[in-house]
Amino acid sequence: MPDRSARRIIAAGLLAIAAAVAHAAAVVPAAADGDARRPGRFGIRLLEIPENRLDDPRSYAFIVDHVNPGTTFTRRLEVFSTSSRRQHVSLYPAAARVGDAGFTFAPARTANELTSWITLDRSAVDLPPHGRVPVTATVAVPAAAVKGERYAVIWAEISSASPGPAGNVALVNRVGIRTYLDVGPGGEPPTRFRIGEVTAGRTEDGQPRLVAEVGNTGERAVDLEGEVRLSDGPSALSAGPFRGTRIATLPPGGHGQVAVPLGRDLPAGPWRFRLTLRSGLVTRTATGTITFPTAGERAARTDPSVPVLVAVAVAGLAAMVLLVVNLRRFRRRPLDGEAA
Repeated sequence: MPDRSARRIIAAGLLAIAAAVAHAAAVVPAAADGDARRPGRFGIRLLEIPENRLDDPRSYAFIVDHVNPGTTFTRRLEVFSTSSRRQHVSLYPAAARVGDAGFTFAPARTANELTSWITLDRSAVDLPPHGRVPVTATVAVPAAAVKGERYAVIWAEISSASPGPAGNVALVNRVGIRTYLDVGPGGEPPTRFRIGEVTAGRTEDGQPRLVAEVGNTGERAVDLEGEVRLSDGPSALSAGPFRGTRIATLPPGGHGQVAVPLGRDLPAGPWRFRLTLRSGLVTRTATGTITFPTAGERAARTDPSVPVLVAVAVAGLAAMVLLVVNLRRFRRRPLDGEAA
């Protein structure tokens, strides 16, 4: 088994590879604070992970850990730029939460319990053109901290003045690293989830997709990624793997959906599917047989004019029936002087 220094070198090498291959996973753009007009690309990424999490894919993108109350630990980060000019980047932790809407960021520099435990050795850096600067984050958990999982983001932010009606409009762009920290005595709480019903459908533009109902049955948040393989299709066709384009984050006890878009030219089926979902080291698989609805079937179910047309047709048919009945009654009515 490699010694401690060798394992650190291995971890650093793996992180470098992960940053080069899947850089977007390590740099999390803010949904509300990002702006496509930012002056050159910049980012923040991890430079190390705990030795006991070398096998956990989430730890290469996020700070994921479990510690006892009273623990203090550090993580080395790096802020970098691909811009051809100097950039001033602010650094700070801010609150986040995991709920029905997934992993959500608090606005601006909103604090929570976890952010009060995080200290950065730099509050700002001046990046030279195409430069990079190391940053150390220290997390000091109080001895009196209660059991539970907390969430935060360590942000790198650039603000730039922009002309506006009042001349004081600022464009704010930020990227960050998610932090999932569980605190409690003893070992780490279990991470579990289950796959429920799996259905075949289509997106708004008609692309086939598989949608799985998922429940988090563990005690830690999960970031679910999906992969689908199809087999035994028409003419013995196989297809895939198809990977989900969006990570679904669920809190403990939460429920949600994972959707995996598939190839646009796939025949309707039937197909044999194999859906694999994973969060970190935990993997679950579901199999079954599906047939995708045709585009026409989907339009019939979703077109709001269809129920109206059906109602009009039914009303018209009812009116015709009443007309025929009344005509028959009129013809059979006795004339004056005629026996009934």
